[in-house]
Amino acid sequence: MGRITLFLTIFALPFTGVSQVVFSSDFKSEADVKVYVVKHKSEADLVIYKTKYKSEATENKGIWFFASYKSEAKKKIYFCDYKSEADLIIYFSDFKSDAGWRNKSKIHLMH
Repeated sequence: MGRITLFLTIFALPFTGVSQVVFSSDFKSEADVKVYVVKHKSEADLVIYKTKYKSEATENKGIWFFASYKSEAKKKIYFCDYKSEADLIIYFSDFKSDAGWRNKSKIHLMH
């Protein structure tokens, strides 16, 4: 029984949640995902709610916590100047209830 518990602890727990702690990089070359911010929610692949609390950013549901250090982050992002450069089109909402994927074909980018 002890081996099963050890196995689950080592292999299963890392996959129970996908953290949305991100770091905004100044360099496109070090980014995991290039993002572009749009002015209208209807244009976005993902609607983001920016939280002040790291503990709220636990799943891949558009609730992002911006880390101060890249070593704290699950993903490094780069804000593009042009929509055509971006991997992911995002919209920032003031409401947590708006957060979520509008284009689920790109959900893998934030895993």
